Amino acid sequence: MVSGMRESFNKRWCGTSGFTLVELLVVMAIVALLLTIAAPRYFGSLDKSKDVALAENLKVLRITLDRFYADKGRYPDTLTELVDQKYLRQVPTDPVTGTDTSWVLVPPKDGAQGAIADVKSGATGSSHDGRGYETF
Repeated sequence: MVSGMRESFNKRWCGTSGFTLVELLVVMAIVALLLTIAAPRYFGSLDKSKDVALAENLKVLRITLDRFYADKGRYPDTLTELVDQKYLRQVPTDPVTGTDTSWVLVPPKDGAQGAIADVKSGATGSSHDGRGYETF
């Protein structure tokens, strides 16, 4: 009886199931087509998200610089001074360059004390909407 079950099992599963090479190639072609449609949209959305994060980080830094000036009557000498004085937990990262040391520091124009009245991105090139990163 056991040998009869084994023979029917072998007949049922051996050589009758599986995919043919043509079926596998069709599935791979469909997957490749879907990837060619989805991949550009994905990478485009990554660039847009970096631009939004950059604008937000610059906004936070500029508000923090204004608060520091309102409290102390002078601008900070370094961005790490904002962290040391507990105005920020850490210096924000420029999402386009991937580092927190690429910020372009703009000194005050009106003769106020301190070294940093504004910050700009140190990234080169332009954003997804055509604006240069130096204009953010």
